[in-house]
Amino acid sequence: MNFKQLESFLWVADLQSFTKAARQLYMSQPAVSFQIKALEEDLEVMLFKRGDKKMVLTDAGQLLYSEAKQMFRHYQKIKAGLDDLKGLKTGHLVVGAGTIPGEYLLPLLIGEFKKKYPGIQITLKVSGSGQVERWIREREIDLGITGILVEGQEIECRPWLQDQLVLIVPSLHPWADLGTIKVSDLKNETMIFREQGSGTRRTIEQKLVEHNIAIEQIPKGIELGSSRAVITAVEAGLGVSIVSRYAVKEPLELGRVRVVQVDNFDLSRNFYQVQHSQSMAGYAIEAFIDFINNHEALEIFDFNETS
Repeated sequence: MNFKQLESFLWVADLQSFTKAARQLYMSQPAVSFQIKALEEDLEVMLFKRGDKKMVLTDAGQLLYSEAKQMFRHYQKIKAGLDDLKGLKTGHLVVGAGTIPGEYLLPLLIGEFKKKYPGIQITLKVSGSGQVERWIREREIDLGITGILVEGQEIECRPWLQDQLVLIVPSLHPWADLGTIKVSDLKNETMIFREQGSGTRRTIEQKLVEHNIAIEQIPKGIELGSSRAVITAVEAGLGVSIVSRYAVKEPLELGRVRVVQVDNFDLSRNFYQVQHSQSMAGYAIEAFIDFINNHEALEIFDFNETS
């Protein structure tokens, strides 16, 4: 019995799937199956039985699981300590992010982090916040950055940065010269939305409900999968939209769109750091989290409100 076999066993037990475990271990599915088979032969017991599309622990497997978990945690602590002694010269972590933090914030932060720890490899996966939440629950990533609060068993979610959403209109739109409109005016103009499941979309829906406005009352234009596409559609005169201040900075400076204030309509929100409480993370991910929480690192962004 070796730690590679124990690690394979724990991932299969936690995810109830050879395929998902193989993805986490950067191994092929046959290689994971071989590790489990070798462990079973060594212990002379069956550790899994196949359930309804899932791998279920046998009684022997359940007995091994609790002991193996403790052994592996000790092993990870020792290994992480050695990585720390090496000055974090090696390591790999996977970060998943919603489109705003993934496209506008994290690439810059990762670039700065790599200057400090060039040996640590970082994979950044970008999708809607809903998908990032699924990645966390499936333990396909070490850290998630979302535009929505993620709750649930075995989920750790903490506020990270505050974002300000802003209403943007084409540069020649009648609202552009008004400067401020009422929330109820939104029911009189075609709105371009992000796709369902995005953090921006969910935030807008929640903010509208606070003003007793259902999203169905807003004339809906096209739905798009990224803020860049939404802003381009607004520039083309296809409607108005509400987007993050981080996404709209350049188009505003170039005069392609205008920001319109909405009276008594708080469009602030938080980005969140999300992790699985049972993740087997080491010093590399801890160093990255410490880095992106550092005030000096965050000074690379302009936090003045868009106007």
